[in-house]
Amino acid sequence: MSVQPATRTRFYKDKRAGKVMGVCAGIADYTGVDVTVVRILMFMALWLSGFSILPVYFIAGWIAEDRPRELSYSSKEDQRFWQQVRASPARTAREIRANLKGIDRRLADVESYVLTNNRSLAREIDELR
Repeated sequence: MSVQPATRTRFYKDKRAGKVMGVCAGIADYTGVDVTVVRILMFMALWLSGFSILPVYFIAGWIAEDRPRELSYSSKEDQRFWQQVRASPARTAREIRANLKGIDRRLADVESYVLTNNRSLAREIDELR
């Protein structure tokens, strides 16, 4: 059986932030919803289903892999970015492309300004000679 490399777009249970098996913490991390809200919804689902959903929870906890340590987030902004990637990869790619185009446009403006000013400065220096 081949093991897939760790990726930020997969679902992992998060035992470090979890209470029982880390499934609710993993769902919260994957979706971007607060873990307390996920736990309340899980409790309501357990109560409303007459605890028939409990085996699904344990199966998910048994099947899902633990979140690797190398996938820890360096900041809240990093965490939000990866949650957006999981929610809508195409939209995130469009936003990144638009940001890069904006940076490229500003860099071209700076380059044009610097080169234009240097050309006039060079002309003035030549006139002084």
